[in-house]
Amino acid sequence: MSATPIELVEVGPRDGLQNEVKTIATETKIELVNSLSRCGFRRIETGSFVSPRWVPQMAGSGDVFKRISRHQDIQYSALVPNLIGLEKAIEAGVDEIAIFVSVSEGFSRANLNASIGESLDTISAVIRRARDHDLRTRGYLSCVVACPYDGVTDPKSVAELAKNLISLGCEEISLGDTIGAGTPLTVGRMLEAVLKILPPSQIAGHFHDTGGSAMANILAAIDYGVRMFDTSIAGLGGCPFAPGASGNAATENVHAALSSAGWNTGLDENELQWAARQAKKMVKNSLEK
Repeated sequence: MSATPIELVEVGPRDGLQNEVKTIATETKIELVNSLSRCGFRRIETGSFVSPRWVPQMAGSGDVFKRISRHQDIQYSALVPNLIGLEKAIEAGVDEIAIFVSVSEGFSRANLNASIGESLDTISAVIRRARDHDLRTRGYLSCVVACPYDGVTDPKSVAELAKNLISLGCEEISLGDTIGAGTPLTVGRMLEAVLKILPPSQIAGHFHDTGGSAMANILAAIDYGVRMFDTSIAGLGGCPFAPGASGNAATENVHAALSSAGWNTGLDENELQWAARQAKKMVKNSLEK
């Protein structure tokens, strides 16, 4: 009997790099995406069409999308904040978009300079426009366990907002522990609330490793039936608007842990290690400039 599949969604080229201070060349980003494309991923979050004034590292995303060596069986996605970003994403030829909203009003104000309600109005228009272009939409929820500004997040608020995003047209919801404050206990409480409203097939876990609990939280989520997780090659990244939230769960480490536990990620171990070395070298070189 083959091992049960777990999908890892690679977010390194976007979430992993957006927080890097020194500019990384477009050509280097292209090389990273091309190496990740050989690993066996079904989806790679390749860039973001946010304002370069807010996230300068993502300024060249359009060029990255146009110049990568695409694989037909991979969806190359982009994060978009508004209709302007969506039009740029469409022009660049993205396969899927992601939108984001915070469960916390404090984080929403810091990240988007808008209330949760205002954010929902914006992304509703984005989703409708994306549908006109047959683009699948993924929804990100941030601060699903705790917020750096508002403290502990109510699990019921997470569930209600997840349901709202699905009703607006999102195909799935990625639940983000943005500051890495989650534990198996608090993640479990949050998932219990969400799973009363949505099936596990519409949920992904996005766990930052700031507190060192990302892998434990992934395993806890698996116990609740979740079979999709966002990871970043070499553990790169975090959120520039969440102080101290560096370090996504490292793709190669999550793959190794799951594989040893009998799960099947469908990823190539050798190609993953190559991509991880490339990612570490890329960041090291940028720091030395």
